[in-house]
Amino acid sequence: MFTGIVIGVGRVLRKDDTAGDQRIQIDTQGVALPDIGRGDSIAVNGVCLTVSDYDANAFEADVSRETLSVTTLGKLEVGALVNLEPSLRLGDSLDGHIVSGHVDGVGHVIALKEMARSQAITIEVPQLLTPYFAHKGSVTIDGVNLTINSAVKKNLEVNIIPHTREVTIIDSYEVGAVVNIEVDIIARYVERLFKASREAEEK
Repeated sequence: MFTGIVIGVGRVLRKDDTAGDQRIQIDTQGVALPDIGRGDSIAVNGVCLTVSDYDANAFEADVSRETLSVTTLGKLEVGALVNLEPSLRLGDSLDGHIVSGHVDGVGHVIALKEMARSQAITIEVPQLLTPYFAHKGSVTIDGVNLTINSAVKKNLEVNIIPHTREVTIIDSYEVGAVVNIEVDIIARYVERLFKASREAEEK
């Protein structure tokens, strides 16, 4: 479980294909990660990965074929920068919102607009995800907890404050960039409750 509060930016050091899956190595120098060990969870661009090996400066994780097919991790090049967040621990502050690290889909940046010291980003999202977005609701983009400015058809607009631009990879986005999207878990459960209610009424 995560909060969407990225603590720093790592760099892809190596990617090895392993029978259809991949093992990825991430440089963590300069990122204040807590002590990590094998089996710990770290969100990489919003994708929950399990640490398979580590040292003082990097960690490795295996990425399944399924994860490669539904996220942007398979498209990362060696040298690419990635958002990092360790898993939430008992007693930690929940400053963002509840994030599972299970990506729901991939979106595309279609517009960038400077607004004073902030930046508005418009992202085209998959049609199937549009019911989960609402004005002033929450969304996770590449592991970053963000508030939705507007949600019109397949276009989602979020506002990026200076601090977020400084500590995440978002400031490097260009039009056409692909991003991982996780919907608000509360919206998903509300949808399931309504669906169960309708199914019960139809019986």
